Amino acid sequence: MDFNLSDNGQAYLDRVKQFMRDEIFPVEDQVKQEMAALDDPWVELPVIRELKQKAKSQGLWNLFLPDNEHGCGLLNSDYALIAEEMGRSFIAPPIFNCNAPDTGNMEVLLYYGSEAQKQQWLTPLLNGEIRSAFCMTEPDVASSDATNMAATAEVDGDEVVLNGRKWWSTGIGHPDCKVIIFMGLTDPEAHKHQRHSMVVVPRDAPGVTVERMLPVFGSYDEPYGHGVVRFDNVRLPKSAIIKGPGRGFEIAQGRLGPGRVHHCMRAIGAAERTLSLMIDRATSREAFGRPIAKLGGNPDIIANARMSIEQARLLTLKCAWLLDTRGIMGALSEVAMIKAVVPQMLQTIVDNAIQIHGGGGVSDDDFPLTELYAYARVLRLADGPDEVHRATVAKLELKKHSR
Repeated sequence: MDFNLSDNGQAYLDRVKQFMRDEIFPVEDQVKQEMAALDDPWVELPVIRELKQKAKSQGLWNLFLPDNEHGCGLLNSDYALIAEEMGRSFIAPPIFNCNAPDTGNMEVLLYYGSEAQKQQWLTPLLNGEIRSAFCMTEPDVASSDATNMAATAEVDGDEVVLNGRKWWSTGIGHPDCKVIIFMGLTDPEAHKHQRHSMVVVPRDAPGVTVERMLPVFGSYDEPYGHGVVRFDNVRLPKSAIIKGPGRGFEIAQGRLGPGRVHHCMRAIGAAERTLSLMIDRATSREAFGRPIAKLGGNPDIIANARMSIEQARLLTLKCAWLLDTRGIMGALSEVAMIKAVVPQMLQTIVDNAIQIHGGGGVSDDDFPLTELYAYARVLRLADGPDEVHRATVAKLELKKHSR
């Protein structure tokens, strides 16, 4: 395994670090205060739009796409460390047009979409002119088993008809959200992984209704948010189906590999920032005549955090390297491993940081730890719960031994 960045990757990483240092970190408090003061928080602040234009003008845009035509020609292992840097700030990924679910949706359209779908939706997404949402998880079934999906995408002549309810549809609250990728059941008699289809749905299509936005520990994650979306007899041309009927799981498998590396490396960046906050607090305050950093088991907590971060990073970089060299089929176990390991690592470090901060740790006015905790906890469910990923790892291990 070679974890050295390419020359191109190192150059982009250095530029992203400088942009973060000079442009993003200095405005984080301003963004937080301006969002809190809004009567309607479902808007994008001018400062965010300005930073997006600045990043775009500097070529720090669509960094996640590996081809030179649409992205920056970076390997997964290059982008992994860039994603880690972005993960140090909640506002950073959208500024570089590298935020979920837009990244995954752009990959789907780029690799599986028709030319018409690319022209209508991919180009404006790449340009940052519109935003998108992804509708897969459902409220009325156990979505940890995606084959349970009950919403339908039925072919009716030259049309496809969508019905059902989805939730945790990230990005649906953004004012620029114009397109949805919907996954639904098309042929219940087919093989279980060939029953479903992905469909490109205009946000304003008749029959699409956002029932409500969902809070996470009391926060709505404005202006992107996560919503419950109802589809009532939404009729679209059959050409809106991506790659053709029954290809939904095939597309999902291709979408989730690199996307999980992105998620996990951003989480590692968040863990690095959390550890920095923990150490600042532990070394700047005293109790019982000693710095908090030296009290009780706190030295072990700090050491364990550093070791956990290093272990998680190495595993995620191995996964990225395998995706670069062997593709998704050569990295199935590692993709599952990082999704189970990294969010739990982040959650543990944030929980310990809250404890070391004392009362300040649970006040989101003073420190970002509650937001970081919610982020970590949600990641243990997003893209499938921990148990599903561990089951995948176990299945692959048992298969190796059976040979």
